[in-house]
Amino acid sequence: MNVESDWLNLGEAAELLGVHPSTVRAWADRGEIPVQRTPGGHRRFRQADLEAHANRQRATRPAGVGAQVIMQNALGRARLELTEGRLEAESWYQRLDAATRREQQATGRRLLQLVTRYLSDDTPDDALLAELQQLGRQYERMGRENGLTLVETVRAYLFFREFLFETLYEMAQATGGQGPTDWGQMHTAMSAFTNELLLALIQAHEQHCRIA
Repeated sequence: MNVESDWLNLGEAAELLGVHPSTVRAWADRGEIPVQRTPGGHRRFRQADLEAHANRQRATRPAGVGAQVIMQNALGRARLELTEGRLEAESWYQRLDAATRREQQATGRRLLQLVTRYLSDDTPDDALLAELQQLGRQYERMGRENGLTLVETVRAYLFFREFLFETLYEMAQATGGQGPTDWGQMHTAMSAFTNELLLALIQAHEQHCRIA
């Protein structure tokens, strides 16, 4: 067995847990996750400790379970949709260059991670909201740099928002419609999340227009 493969750096630990590296760093600093330091001062996490932490969270935070499943399901569907060429049929997508398409796919994965954190937190912290706003600005920049109008950029964003909500509804059906209160609360949280991102996108566009 490769012992070194059992240890992950900060970025790898964050990817495994589906959170931002700053969140993993905070958990480690509070002693919630065991951490070791390399001679150079870099954090290293044992995979078994991360998995144990994730299991504890799932046991104590039911909403987090749903959020993790949403992310896994959404990632699987995203790969499937790219294979089926659904994005290729979108006029705005056809105007994106290859580099932006790759960036947009990475941004979509980051969006799913933020959804997971947002739905798992009883009260989203300022750092999460700041990341969400930054993501909105990133969507606006990608569209503008590829010559998309604001309407086309918003249409691109709405494509991914619809995808997130479709995933949520499919999960509700898969559970037999159980827990309507929980699902209603999750829908409300998703709406608040996506609205904040859309507002950040529009605000970024307005700021660019004023500067221009």
